[in-house]
Amino acid sequence: MGKVLALDLGGTKIYSALVDNKGKIIREDIRPTMSDGGFSLVADRILDSLHKVVPEGEQPGGIGVAVPAYIDPKTDRIIFSPNLKWRNVDLKKKLEDALGLPVWLENDANLAALGEHRYGAGQDFNDMVYITVSTGVGGGLILGGRIYGGAFGGAGEFGHMIVDAHGPECSCENMGCLEGLASGCAIKRDAQQLVKSGKGRRMLSLAGSVEGIDARVVGKAAVDGDSEARAVLANAGRYLGIAIANVANLLNPGVFIIGGGVACGVGKLILDPACHEAYKRTYPPYRAFLKITLAALMSQSGILGAAAYAWDQLEKGTSSGI
Repeated sequence: MGKVLALDLGGTKIYSALVDNKGKIIREDIRPTMSDGGFSLVADRILDSLHKVVPEGEQPGGIGVAVPAYIDPKTDRIIFSPNLKWRNVDLKKKLEDALGLPVWLENDANLAALGEHRYGAGQDFNDMVYITVSTGVGGGLILGGRIYGGAFGGAGEFGHMIVDAHGPECSCENMGCLEGLASGCAIKRDAQQLVKSGKGRRMLSLAGSVEGIDARVVGKAAVDGDSEARAVLANAGRYLGIAIANVANLLNPGVFIIGGGVACGVGKLILDPACHEAYKRTYPPYRAFLKITLAALMSQSGILGAAAYAWDQLEKGTSSGI
């Protein structure tokens, strides 16, 4: 039993991999999620993706699954996933029934945190905070060297921390969440509004239409030096910094690691304003200890965290009843 399957499920892509016990990816498959098709379609796409990475005759030890959702810690059912538009679905049973392998689900940001702790920028820290900025905003806590899930499995939902009481509506239907102000979707919204006001010509030129403007377009324009695109990213970064300061004041961790497709795609263009805002708002005695860095594993934090989680469960002898 030298390998496990890992699945990093997001609102826009399915990432499957076969991984050895050293964290080396042997085979991988990436495809669009197509979440608008509903749970059954996405589950079928996941199964097809997992089959693609398992060579004939190979028998992985189990499957670690990173999913952007609140998962019931007692039943492992996905209770709520706003980016996938899922409520009360049993992905674990679906995969176990289809593949005959044990499946272990965990929140995607928690597993990205575990990936960075085990293989990336968090290896030297016993206490760390991971924040992912991608389609949405999520987070994971490693405290005392382990994932901290809280009393009910919901710890680390940084995307739904209120950073502006009068801010826009979030995907969770609350107002002023970090996700509604600093995520890829928020950056897309702000850039489109800017272009509709008659500004942002560079972004419009790259996208070809207002509807075509998204976080990738904003990032490309910003990297090319467009000041208006950079201002959109800086605004998101400032809200990210407010959230970091709040958590720094509460937990005083060894390091904050920022990952996710949006953050890793633009790097310092979002990290620098976040660091400036966080330093300014952190309780003065803690400022000297504030450390913020980009994820070392980039887009592989989640998939390697899912693999590490599967290995941990196998070592513990955790059974899924398969």
